[in-house]
Amino acid sequence: MRDASIVSDPSLPARVRIVEVGPRDGLQNEPSFVSTGTKVELIERLIDAGVSYIEAASFVSPKWVPQMADGADVLTRVGRRDGVTLAALVPNLTGLDAAIAANCEEVAVFAAASERFSQKNINCSIAESIERFAPVIARATAAGLRVRGYVSCVLGCPFEGAIAPGQVASVAERLYRLGCYEISLGDTIGAGTPNKTRAMLDACAQRVPVSALAGHFHDTYGMAIANVYAALQSGVSTFDSSVSGIGGCPYSPGATGNVASEDVVYLCDELGIETGIDLAKLAHAGGFISDALERRTSSRVARALDGKRRRREATPV
Repeated sequence: MRDASIVSDPSLPARVRIVEVGPRDGLQNEPSFVSTGTKVELIERLIDAGVSYIEAASFVSPKWVPQMADGADVLTRVGRRDGVTLAALVPNLTGLDAAIAANCEEVAVFAAASERFSQKNINCSIAESIERFAPVIARATAAGLRVRGYVSCVLGCPFEGAIAPGQVASVAERLYRLGCYEISLGDTIGAGTPNKTRAMLDACAQRVPVSALAGHFHDTYGMAIANVYAALQSGVSTFDSSVSGIGGCPYSPGATGNVASEDVVYLCDELGIETGIDLAKLAHAGGFISDALERRTSSRVARALDGKRRRREATPV
């Protein structure tokens, strides 16, 4: 139960759903191949921490994203877990068929709010991308899979700059009407601020129910957690995040990656908002993948927790 004494705003959601995207979005652009075993262990550690929704794979052409070539193996080795959804990104019907064959439980399609980004990322216009996804969503729905929709560049584009909130809302509405049960709104270059976040969400909420909107923030300018809080104030209760803050946009120079799952869970804990996730175990999962990638975690919370642990261990009893 939420502790009313530590909730700064009683209008905030009582519970937040964390969509963990580290195993897919976080790892997909790593230059050196991350072994299947490492991906599987990361997912298992996340499940042990209480994470109930994990984007575990991507069924795109290995020619374009070689890091995700083992998606079917990852899903097979992890297997079905009670209360846990394992999802995958699919770009087309071929990818959907591969996801279905791998017993994937949910899939995601992706569009952009920027025409130039759409052309650069998937070589087609926004309208063409949505037209391509119509049969994918229809077949997935017929097969009993739920479909999530992504919209990139909702708070700025590396090629176009600012993006009008109305443009974001238009793309979100089209995906929602096609059958996506939830629309994840991605600040791909991490340029958003709380005021811009609220304006964008207000525009989207006029066309899509707030309950069907999710926030996906990057921390390039250090605003990700502030934007999460602004989205919470706007009624959003689902957030994409990546353990250890891994990932980032390859088209955005200097981008530091997704908001860290540890940081989002810490914020929710301090606000008395339930996530069902054990922060200490989540930080351990982040430490595992950071060690595997041979880099320091990007999570400020994980760094602080590690610092406290080191000081405690160094203090004589």
